[in-house]
Amino acid sequence: MKIEQIYTGCLAQGAYYIESNGEVAIIDPLRETQQYVDKAESEDAKIKYIFETHFHADFVSGHVDLAKKTGATIVYGPGAETTYDIHTAKDNEVFKLGHVTIKVLHTPGHTLESSTFLLVDENGKEHAIFSGDTLFLGDVGRPDLAIKSDLTKEDLAGMLYDSLRQKIMTLPDDIIVYPAHGAGSACGKNLSKETIGILGDQKKTNYALRASMTKAEFIKEVLDGIAPPPQYFAKNAMMNKSGYDDFDSILQKGNTPLTPEKFEYLANTEGALVLDVRTEQDFVKAHIPNSIFIGLNGGFAPWVGALITDLKQPILLVTPSGKEQETVTRLSRVGYDNTLGYLNGGIESWKATAKDIESITSIPVDQFSKIFNSDRINVLDVRKDGEYKSEHLKGDQIKHFALDYINENMNVIDKNQEYYIHCAGGYRSVIAASILKARGVNVIDIAGGFSAIKNSDLPTTNYVCPSTL
Repeated sequence: MKIEQIYTGCLAQGAYYIESNGEVAIIDPLRETQQYVDKAESEDAKIKYIFETHFHADFVSGHVDLAKKTGATIVYGPGAETTYDIHTAKDNEVFKLGHVTIKVLHTPGHTLESSTFLLVDENGKEHAIFSGDTLFLGDVGRPDLAIKSDLTKEDLAGMLYDSLRQKIMTLPDDIIVYPAHGAGSACGKNLSKETIGILGDQKKTNYALRASMTKAEFIKEVLDGIAPPPQYFAKNAMMNKSGYDDFDSILQKGNTPLTPEKFEYLANTEGALVLDVRTEQDFVKAHIPNSIFIGLNGGFAPWVGALITDLKQPILLVTPSGKEQETVTRLSRVGYDNTLGYLNGGIESWKATAKDIESITSIPVDQFSKIFNSDRINVLDVRKDGEYKSEHLKGDQIKHFALDYINENMNVIDKNQEYYIHCAGGYRSVIAASILKARGVNVIDIAGGFSAIKNSDLPTTNYVCPSTL
């Protein structure tokens, strides 16, 4: 028996490869599936099953493509309905894989069809669970993502409480836990940086598995502090439910080199968004007018999903050399399949044609400090709410909204004013600056963000909850 976790850091997502006696199961595969086919072939094995723990909301799974390539059966838990062929498993149904078995434990709560897969080894010992978004290390899945359900998030949280206590906590302490996500995922609140754990440890340390916890306490705690889900979640979940175009054709279309002239033509005639994925430092120095920055070196795919509202939006890419295919792939993981191509030769080829280039003014914190007390200055903090509440610049001129909700907060931005923008370190503030600049707002980036600000002589304040005053 072989088990391999295939972890993708930018999505904080774990897919799994399980092999026994020449038969393979893949759990929660990524959109690009050739890696699983190649691995099985290298092991002289055949992919028999594709197990989906639930309809994923934070990424587009590769299950449909992988089934077409291999003939493997897609397995979902009870209640799952799709427009393509699947095997809808019954609770406690057992699947034979070589010398091991995989048992379906229906664990609704994160979503209605959510299931945990229990692996029983060659000796009949309960070895591991693949818990999807039902159980993370340090947390559990958010119960507010069910597709077209008339149930409330409180109803689903109650289901999750029962699932954990009736199906998960009754298992032996030495069982290995393989979750679908780790720290950085928006599918939970307090996920651990660890991606593999032991159930007994989770029973001791995971707040949601506290033995003395009542259902009412669980519902309150699991829902406390959950931010609204990113806007693309429901769209990705529907793609996973209804199917999608095959990845190979998406990659072929998107990985197309374009001359500056063709690039500009498509931008003007197709209504394409120019997406620059270089570093924030490179973007600040020089970029194509009206382009949007979301760098590959940060949480690229989730930020694309949070900020580009239309999955069908035509996209043109400005990338570092050699990163073109990677960029198209990472866009497709969250359902952005309409990439038209990339600027061949990058920004240097654009410059060589003498086409317009723009930049963003970025100033060091010591320069910002000298003008901070001006009555006319406007400062925009685009960090998350928790970061802002923990500590922020003190002053009436400070505005705050998280970058995630910039599209919803444009009404508080005055296009006749100039804004000094910061986040924690610089990545998010340049994203915000690019969006605002493309919409006609004058912006100045504060280099180094709040990390630099709090180490300067600028006044900051710790947040105090009003109830404690």
